[in-house]
Amino acid sequence: MEDYKDVLKLIGLRFRVERIKKMLSQEKFAEIANVHTNYIGKIERGEQNLTVKKIVDLANSLDIPIRNILNL
Repeated sequence: MEDYKDVLKLIGLRFRVERIKKMLSQEKFAEIANVHTNYIGKIERGEQNLTVKKIVDLANSLDIPIRNILNL
């Protein structure tokens, strides 16, 4: 069984990879997702506990399938 902190780091890493594939800065991603830039940084570092709704919203903001993020 995995620790939730490890899962948060993995989710954050996947968001970072997808953001970079789209050639977006954290600032631009935050703008598109209508969140603060610091929030994106916390997510990508695995420091922000996310709800399922927020994960779906962020994936939709990047126009990517949710499975790209949650295929744990």
